[in-house]
Amino acid sequence: MNWNVLLFQVFPYVALALLVIVSIQRMRSKPFSVSSLSSQILERKLLFFGSIPFHWGILVILLGHLLAILVPQGLLWWNAVPIRLFLLEITGLALALWTLGGLLVLLYRRLSNRRILVVTHPTDVMVLLLLLVSVVTGILTALLYRYGSFWFPSVFTPYLWSIFTLRPRPELVADLPFWIQLHVFSFWVLLALFPFTRLIHIITVPLGYLWRPWQLVIWVRKHRRAPEPFATRSAAQPQATTSEKGGAYGSD
Repeated sequence: MNWNVLLFQVFPYVALALLVIVSIQRMRSKPFSVSSLSSQILERKLLFFGSIPFHWGILVILLGHLLAILVPQGLLWWNAVPIRLFLLEITGLALALWTLGGLLVLLYRRLSNRRILVVTHPTDVMVLLLLLVSVVTGILTALLYRYGSFWFPSVFTPYLWSIFTLRPRPELVADLPFWIQLHVFSFWVLLALFPFTRLIHIITVPLGYLWRPWQLVIWVRKHRRAPEPFATRSAAQPQATTSEKGGAYGSD
């Protein structure tokens, strides 16, 4: 077994297995741990300037990759006209640079603010660094090996479908340059670490509402006393108690 088979055939299945098994196990046994654990209350300004470009940029880039996987012929049709190919490549590069800027702000915020550093888990920094590697290698791929949107459907789309259909073809990425291989490998590493980090809230929080135990809120009112000269009004105000059946999920 050579390194190509180990990194691009065996490891992808390890990453997918961890993603599915650990996510389900964590969602069922530790539901309170799937929160995003937002640190917005500790610092807001840098979070705004980092979170907005990072989240929107990475979302659009991921959607572009998904379209290349699901409808590769449509992407090739779009790139058949040179001006459309140039516009797509320039837009993708601009989004990647925008995402990189937001990611650097988030990393600086996480490491420079003492209050946030206290609540920072090592996996938080690890995820940011892996995302940094993924974004940087993606930018290098766009700059050094141009027109990735044109050759992506011919190389990566067949490779990814071969993994998902249990007929792996690691030879498709064996001869690619180092930076492209690192970009692909960082993707599988992120998938493997995904269920162990706070990123898991992306998939578990929305799904959790489907079987979240219901809450019964009961208002308990105290009996009003006879008027007294110095009686306070707080005695007549209602108080709320919550009765839960089976517990409930926490929130940020």
